Amino acid sequence: MYIDRFIQSFGTAGKRALHLSPLMATGIMAAGCTASEQKDSVPNIIFILSDDHSAPFLSCYGDKNIQTPNIDRLAKEGILFRHAYTTAPQSVPSRAGLMTGRSTVDVRMTRFSAPLSADIVAFPEWLRKAGYHTGICGRNFHLDGARNPPESETVFQEYHLRTFEKRVDYLRQGGSKDALPQLTEFLNTAPKEKPFFIQVGFNEPHRIFDAANFEPDPATLQLPVGMPDIPELRKDLAGYYGEIQRLDGYIGQLLDELDQRGLAENTLVVFIGDNGGALLRGKGTLNDLGIHVPLLARWPKGIPPGQISDALISGEDIAPTFLDVARYPIPEEITGKSFVPAFTDSLFSAHAFVFSERGAHGGGLPQGSAAFDLGRTVFSKEYKLIYNALWQLPYEPVDFSGQPFWKKLKDLHGSGKLDPLYSRLFFAGQRPIFELYDRVNDPYELNNLAGNPDYAEQEHALKAELQKWMILNQDFLPLPVPPGNQNRQNVIRKK
Repeated sequence: MYIDRFIQSFGTAGKRALHLSPLMATGIMAAGCTASEQKDSVPNIIFILSDDHSAPFLSCYGDKNIQTPNIDRLAKEGILFRHAYTTAPQSVPSRAGLMTGRSTVDVRMTRFSAPLSADIVAFPEWLRKAGYHTGICGRNFHLDGARNPPESETVFQEYHLRTFEKRVDYLRQGGSKDALPQLTEFLNTAPKEKPFFIQVGFNEPHRIFDAANFEPDPATLQLPVGMPDIPELRKDLAGYYGEIQRLDGYIGQLLDELDQRGLAENTLVVFIGDNGGALLRGKGTLNDLGIHVPLLARWPKGIPPGQISDALISGEDIAPTFLDVARYPIPEEITGKSFVPAFTDSLFSAHAFVFSERGAHGGGLPQGSAAFDLGRTVFSKEYKLIYNALWQLPYEPVDFSGQPFWKKLKDLHGSGKLDPLYSRLFFAGQRPIFELYDRVNDPYELNNLAGNPDYAEQEHALKAELQKWMILNQDFLPLPVPPGNQNRQNVIRKK
């Protein structure tokens, strides 16, 4: 009672000043609870990550090429977010944003093989302070550095750059087949008096595509807009769908495990793709397929079933959402926003604009845009701006340059037999420094409006938003609106 009066005395403005959401404000009371009472007052959390998974490649997102009944179950029994975007189109920087609730640039994780610095706090560390037993299992979590040459490994060892064994209570790595046994081990050994958090990673649908028993018939596929209809691409895309359908089976096993243990009712299950798929204009690009991912959440005690949210969601929002449901005050350095209000408010909106960055990929030298590219994007629900800082470099695919379908497309382009649209999208000698897209009328980003005087105001407004974000995040790239820029003057004259 006294706690309630204390909170009420601050009013709405006071709660903002204290950085408390309604859940966290209520959760102040949990600090005085016994361990068993605290466990009953907050949910367990299971965070499921698929690897290289673009929206809308799930049947619950309307994709008719695929059947994913187990993942669909999360949508039917919880909430589906239509507009979720990662902070980068690659695993390492994207997962850094998920883990910290901050932009990839802000946490200095724009290089693919970098470890998350010890001075940057990951949300499982705060969950531990909130009384949670925490863990990570399954697919490599990517934030302790990987695939190091001996010269790098020496530095990692000497300076103790791998930190995640100290950040969580339980840490295991492996493939998709290891994830469920590791989860079982975690649940068997977790203290019964504590709530738990565990991140469960799966390999699918990352290349190599080898789930042949799960593949649909390539001839029956409805190809997404922007993908040329050639047999080689149909076969490759069927492989991608096969990976997702195999993933769906693993998710079914995980959900069955929760049911059998009687944990489903008070466990928040969140499913997200870590970044877009290795598809044409997907992974490694700031196009929609590179950063637009599925996001589903189920929590029978806290989320009414069958909801759909149109809120813009950033990868930065995962961490504060988990802290919110754990009733732990969201630290000031977190720039993401909790989307807990969306669980019960269909009109909830966290962001007017979302941002993503593209940096180095893999460990290769900067010999092309696949291994090294520098770009930024900002978008609202209506318009999107892409800033290609290395615009001189042509588009190169990430993870599939050796695939038969890409070789066939190159041959068709070279012989002048490829549709001019695809030649422009995939094989232009250089890219424009800015791309502007009407997201409502051109969701597949086929018609670049940058430089079009009819859209000068929208282009400048997005550049100004990106300018602000880059300044606040101490971005190292040149700003998109340089001194003496004429765009603003042109907009003013037009008004």
